[in-house]
This record gives sequence, C-alpha cells and structure tokens, in this order.
Amino acid sequence: MDFSAYQNFAREKLDVTFDNLELLVTAFTHRSYVNEHKKTVREHNERLEFLGDAVLELVVTEYLYGNFDDPEGILTNWRSALVRTESIGAAAARFGFEPMLRLSRGEKHGTARARAQILANSFEAVVGAIYLDKGFEAAKAFITKSILATFKDILESGSWMDPKSHLQEVAQSQDGHTPIYRVLAEEGPDHEKIFTIGVFVDGKLKGKGTGPSKQAGQQKAAEAALKTYQGA
Repeated sequence: MDFSAYQNFAREKLDVTFDNLELLVTAFTHRSYVNEHKKTVREHNERLEFLGDAVLELVVTEYLYGNFDDPEGILTNWRSALVRTESIGAAAARFGFEPMLRLSRGEKHGTARARAQILANSFEAVVGAIYLDKGFEAAKAFITKSILATFKDILESGSWMDPKSHLQEVAQSQDGHTPIYRVLAEEGPDHEKIFTIGVFVDGKLKGKGTGPSKQAGQQKAAEAALKTYQGA
C-alpha cells in the first residue's frame, strides 16, 4: 500500500498530520507481517502498543478524576470499561482501522476474536504514535473523541459493572429475586473441562454460558441473561 494513504487516513480519521509517517505505518504493522517481510520490514507495533496503553490509561484516569467525585472502586470500574479490549477494538473499527492493518496472509483469514484483539492492539499503538509525533495533547484529543465520547452510553447501559453484579441489580429491581447459578453440564477431561452454567431467576432460566471454569461460565451466563432483560 502506498504510504501516502496512511497520511490521508491520519488527516481524515485522526485529525493529525504526521511529521514522521513511519510511526503511523508501524502502528498498523502486526508481528506476523514482519515475519513475512523480514528483508523490508523490521519493526512491528508492540512497542508502540506498550506506550499507547500507558497514555490511554492516563488520559482516561485524568478525565474521571477531574470530572467525578465517586470512590476509587467506581472510578476503577469505569476506567476498566473504557479501556478494555472490546471498547478500544470497537473504537478502532468505527474509525476504519481494519483496511490499514498490515497482516500476514494467515492473520488476514484469522478468527473474528483474533481480529478484534489485533484491532484493539492497533488502537493503542496508534495512540502511542500520535503521542510520539504530536505530543500528549494531540493523543488526548484523539482519545477524547474516540473513547471518552462513549462514556455516557457505558454509564446508561450499566456495561461498566461486573456482569454478575449488574444482573443481580437488574433481577432484584425487575423481578424481586436474586439470580441463582447452576452447573448444567461438564465436558472434557479434568485438565480441560468446559462448564455450562445456567442462571435462574425465580426458578426461570434466564441465560446460559460456557467457560473453562465455573466462574467464567457464570459470567457468560450473566451476560446472556442481561441481554434477555434488555430485550424485554
């Protein structure tokens, strides 16, 4: 891809004109691409991702500390919701990151889950690239419009809460009962067991989830139950 496309992307999507365009190109370069192009490409985006992760967390923390007087535990949960993989991966998708990714042929045909993780990593790397090229305020401006702009929706949906805690609050509010979790099935050998968990409210099955532990299955079941309530 012509590198000028990256500059156009930066201007149109990020509101930034890079002085060192190689930083942005590197931010979109996955390790697998370097492995396939060892003679021409030497650097992937993991170091920029490391830097961008720190900048992202600082900007979000500064925003929450400066605008809300809630206890540390609440602020921590809010921050986690804003910077988790799903949130930043969704932001990367909204801003059109995917066509800019430099991936190996294998990664281009990877699973949706793997692609979501790659998008999230690239988001952090782009934040790192903006920070290095344009400074903290430019990185902060991008984070504000791409991540902090979603905070109102996160608050209103309750998605910042732990799924089990959120379900308990919703179930008690709407049905007057506390959710109860039961193991519906166990499959596989002891070292690779998969649990299927059902969550019941007032004796009615509200959601099912699977996971490598009972706790993981409970979280998935709670997420499924919450969708049931939201669709009601």
